[in-house]
Amino acid sequence: MAIQKKIPLRKCVATGEMKPKKEMIRIVRSKEGEVSIDPKGKKSGRGAYLSKDKEAILLAKKKNILANHLEATIEDSIYDELLKLIERENL
Repeated sequence: MAIQKKIPLRKCVATGEMKPKKEMIRIVRSKEGEVSIDPKGKKSGRGAYLSKDKEAILLAKKKNILANHLEATIEDSIYDELLKLIERENL
């Protein structure tokens, strides 16, 4: 009998959905207050997960969810980068 490996779930800060970590993008705020995208999920700092979904990213931008969650200012370039990232993955 094979033991089923537990899939780590994470909650999308925009939609509130629980999804496997692989289907999410992690955004991190470092101790210095710098916000960056963490595709590998290994950077240290306060992290927030977003679904790899255009709607989730646009919702987070519109409602300023990431800024509130990470207690930092989120530049528009971060959102642009996120959208480019998911577009590349969906090709």
